[in-house]
Amino acid sequence: MLHDELARCPHWAHTLRCERKDHRYYEILEQTLSRGFDYRYFAIKDTHGDVRAIQPFFIVDQDLLAGLNPTFGPVINRVRQIWPRFMRMRTLMVGCAAGEGHLDQHDFMSPYELSQIFASALVTHARKLGVSIIVLKEFPAKYRQCLRCFLQHGFTRVPSLPMTKLNIDYTSFDEYMKRALSSGARTKLRKKLRTAEHNAPIEMSVIDDITPIVEQLYPLYIQVFARSKLHFEKLTKEYFCRLGQVMPDKIRFFIWRQNARFVAFVLCMVDGDSIYAEYIGLDYSIALDLHLYHYAVRDIITWAIAHGYKWFRSSGLNYDPKLHLRHVLDPIDLYVRHTSKIKNIPLKLVLPLIEPTRYDKTLRQFPNYRELWE
Repeated sequence: MLHDELARCPHWAHTLRCERKDHRYYEILEQTLSRGFDYRYFAIKDTHGDVRAIQPFFIVDQDLLAGLNPTFGPVINRVRQIWPRFMRMRTLMVGCAAGEGHLDQHDFMSPYELSQIFASALVTHARKLGVSIIVLKEFPAKYRQCLRCFLQHGFTRVPSLPMTKLNIDYTSFDEYMKRALSSGARTKLRKKLRTAEHNAPIEMSVIDDITPIVEQLYPLYIQVFARSKLHFEKLTKEYFCRLGQVMPDKIRFFIWRQNARFVAFVLCMVDGDSIYAEYIGLDYSIALDLHLYHYAVRDIITWAIAHGYKWFRSSGLNYDPKLHLRHVLDPIDLYVRHTSKIKNIPLKLVLPLIEPTRYDKTLRQFPNYRELWE
């Protein structure tokens, strides 16, 4: 299905209704993050022809070596001088272009039944769409049992760069530090926080719509994006604006000013007893000297505790500070296969060598690192 058809589908308004990124989020992505993405939707119907589940997907030209260690970059570049499309393939990705994927679950059908139907038909549809690679993109580990049927259909499961989670079921940030952090970690964190506090005051505010100030905040996001070693989707100003306008029940923007100048912001989403840090923007002319990342995390956790949230969850990357703050990994998986049975054989052998977690040494220091594969 294309988006125009969804408007005539009563089920669309209930798609992914139990997730923080529900159908509204996917509409925002299609409206604001369209460059290079061809958004489509699988519809699963009952015997009467009524749509019972909708599974978003998108088609994109994917670099399968994007998660490889940067030291291999020169070699890959030389190969691509001769073979420009080397390990770049037209790919069908089931899930979300900016975030983890979820199954559209409803009472009429169990996740196992939905997965079985989906797994049996996906390759056929992918071939009709002319793609080479199929990826179930970043599905949380909670789906591993019901997605085992994809392994029986030739898919290989490999870990994606995991999210993280931190228990914040405390009465205050100080109690969290005393009970969760070692004496050495507390000392280092307090020292970093004092660095910012000894400069001009930094003031925090929380809003759900940044449209009036997006021109000042968006360059902070671009600074962080430009410094990242791994580039995924590049978000737009319209994306940030539409989130607050369409999903005010889920969106919280934390904003920091110093001397009336914007120096940092974090886009968060709230769902149940959890607050999710999704994207961050920093003014790097002062961010490193003032340890703005730690300052922002302290303020968000303090706010979250005061508002009754029990978990602070974060997207992937920047694992070193999260390790020292006692986050644990929150695994997400990729399920991958080639539409050709013959070409899928060598792909199965190569995937463990090019999966994105392989070359991140910090991940191995987390106490639950083995959960990425188990």
